[in-house]
Amino acid sequence: KTPWSGILAAAREARSRLRKLELEPFLKTTGGRGLHVVVPISPAPWPEVKAFCRAFSELMASARPDLYTTKLMKNARRGRIFVDYLRNERGSTAIGPYSTRARPGAPVSVPLSWDELSPSLRSDHFNVRNIRRRLDREPDPWKGYERARRELPR
Repeated sequence: KTPWSGILAAAREARSRLRKLELEPFLKTTGGRGLHVVVPISPAPWPEVKAFCRAFSELMASARPDLYTTKLMKNARRGRIFVDYLRNERGSTAIGPYSTRARPGAPVSVPLSWDELSPSLRSDHFNVRNIRRRLDREPDPWKGYERARRELPR
């Protein structure tokens, strides 16, 4: 199992790499064990999107093979973080923002601002009992999402 501090560092590294490509990443909890880094892009063919995501993930994994992998099989990960590009093709699924997971405690996937990313905020922190307080006190952390949309880099 990967320590939470490693997942936080991976999300920050992905953000840094994406910004170097002039893309603006957004962040959300999964309600499970990880985080999703989401990048608004202009419409593009599925094969191009998957190829970009695969190349990006493989670049992270090749730069730090001790920390990251793109291998799907859990036994091939050996404590490394799975940088998942496979969610980026037609027919693949991912938990939507503000969706409840069918897990104990009914965790909710919640959009975050990058400033909220901390060791105390776990991926399953928000749930059906505390999400209302979150919505009442927190402005939209994904404000500007549509304005951030860009073409995929070549």
